Amino acid sequence: MQIAVLALQGAFLEHEQMLAKIGVSSFEIRQKKDLEKPFDGLIIPGGESTVQGKLLRELDLYEPLKKLIAEGLPVFGTCAGLILLADKIGNDDRSYFKTMDITAQRNAYGRQLGSFCTESDFEGAGKVPMTFIRAPFIKEVHGDARPLAKVDGKIVAARQGNQLVTAFHPELNDSTLVHEYFCRIVEGHKRAG
Repeated sequence: MQIAVLALQGAFLEHEQMLAKIGVSSFEIRQKKDLEKPFDGLIIPGGESTVQGKLLRELDLYEPLKKLIAEGLPVFGTCAGLILLADKIGNDDRSYFKTMDITAQRNAYGRQLGSFCTESDFEGAGKVPMTFIRAPFIKEVHGDARPLAKVDGKIVAARQGNQLVTAFHPELNDSTLVHEYFCRIVEGHKRAG
């Protein structure tokens, strides 16, 4: 299994370290030619969604990645990655990939001071530690999307087919449960393909 990690900005290195911890190889996507390498899944890290969205277009990565995701490539978006995959952003008129039937709420917990850690149940993975940093939450799931985890009544993780999103940063904790969950999605897709 080979996972590509979008490495334009944000916490991409931590995802690579987490994948290495569970024995999964990865490489970074920084430019269009990196898409020529074979890969089975994609991680879009947390960071600044507006910066990542701008760089995706400037580097001509936006259209090819959107096509791959729409065709079923397993993708895992954390924090900013959640915003990039959402078909609507409740408090922003910008949109990006729009491949997942969710409405995201940007900076839902306030600015940097609104960062916090907690632990909650994650369907299919058990109880996981969750680190929120200027995090969004999922205001609404519709269509084929379904919630996987909630904190204080707010949806903080969801899945739709091969797409997984978390409002929190599982790569910033010791637990590998969420990355293992994503790798099971990738394995299932490989078997079905």
